[in-house]
Amino acid sequence: MTTNLNVRTDKELKEAAEKLFEELGFNMTTAINMFLRQSVRENRLPFELTMNVPNPVTVAAIEEGRKLAYDKSEKGYHSTEQLKKAFEEI
Repeated sequence: MTTNLNVRTDKELKEAAEKLFEELGFNMTTAINMFLRQSVRENRLPFELTMNVPNPVTVAAIEEGRKLAYDKSEKGYHSTEQLKKAFEEI
């Protein structure tokens, strides 16, 4: 016995998922059933949930940006024109 499950999602996300699942050899229904079965089997979501924590490269970039923003010895720009000119000189 089966039942219907209606889910709303972003159109582009649905299309990308359908393409992926097709490449893997199954359809959306099979993928969703796999997710549901795995969730029930493990009695949890079958993947790790994390907060939006940046990766080490992003953390380093944020720290560098903060240093540049607050370090008076670092060269800064007061307009996008100044910044563009500096890029042209490179």
